[in-house]
Amino acid sequence: MAQRYHSVLDADGQLFLGFLKEGGRRLATLVNDLLAYTRAGMAEINETAVDSSAVLMHSLSSLAEAIRESNAKVTHDALPEVYMGEAHLQQVLQNLISNALKYRDQDPPQIHISAVARGGVWRFSVQDNGIGIDPKYKEIIFGVFKRLHHDRTSGGTGIGLAICQRVVERYGGRIWVESEPGNGATFFFTVPRRAQSVRIATLDSSSG
Repeated sequence: MAQRYHSVLDADGQLFLGFLKEGGRRLATLVNDLLAYTRAGMAEINETAVDSSAVLMHSLSSLAEAIRESNAKVTHDALPEVYMGEAHLQQVLQNLISNALKYRDQDPPQIHISAVARGGVWRFSVQDNGIGIDPKYKEIIFGVFKRLHHDRTSGGTGIGLAICQRVVERYGGRIWVESEPGNGATFFFTVPRRAQSVRIATLDSSSG
């Protein structure tokens, strides 16, 4: 329609055509995100160690334009090998970093990724200096279509964090956030340190 009738439409027609194009784009994004959410619950468990530093580099490469536009500084500590599918780990890291870029304050984003051993898991953290989150919403934000900000600049469908939660829980881990309004946010998620732990956690969750 845009190609065929663009030149013959008046101002109102051009406006409505713009609404149709934007609506189609948002619908396509929504469908893709819903498919990603569904597939996250059926992820095959990976029992081969993956270099999470390399996965992080792939994530940052995919977000290079957004990082450049926001003048963000992204740093990270040495990251471990983990028993999690490369595509699944990238999905989680990319969503969390993308949110940190999106929900920034007046200052350029500063994002730091790290991981520490805690018993039988690796606890990853993605810390930012953005607008922060009211603690009363720290559980709600992981629900499907749950967005705290609905302005056009932030975009999104409200499924990203739900996907992260579904992927992490599929591997027997958990994800949560610690934040206060105006003081940035730190998202944490855990991944079992051994492949055997992944199998046990998956069996426990499927039987429960």
